Amino acid sequence: MRKAEQINEQSKWYELTPGCEIYEPGTARLTNTGEWRTQTPTFLADRCKQCLLCVPYCPDSAILIQDGRPDFDFDHCKGCGICAKVCPFGAITFHKEAHDHG
Repeated sequence: MRKAEQINEQSKWYELTPGCEIYEPGTARLTNTGEWRTQTPTFLADRCKQCLLCVPYCPDSAILIQDGRPDFDFDHCKGCGICAKVCPFGAITFHKEAHDHG
């Protein structure tokens, strides 16, 4: 069976695990799941108190600490809104994602 990083559109069905389950750790970085996002987070620096509660609550590890403040990894953020919900200072807001369908 192939490792997740070796799976692509050329892979044969018999090289995959049943149900395409992934048994190895750390494979989420291989897929840019942010394309599924319908809402986009916005960081409001003037409200942030650096408590960093948003970081461990993010289920996708999509909040990085850059230059001492939270920043978003938009390749993996799915726009769930958990970070905004746990922020006691209202430093994260969400707006609808603009998609170009044409």
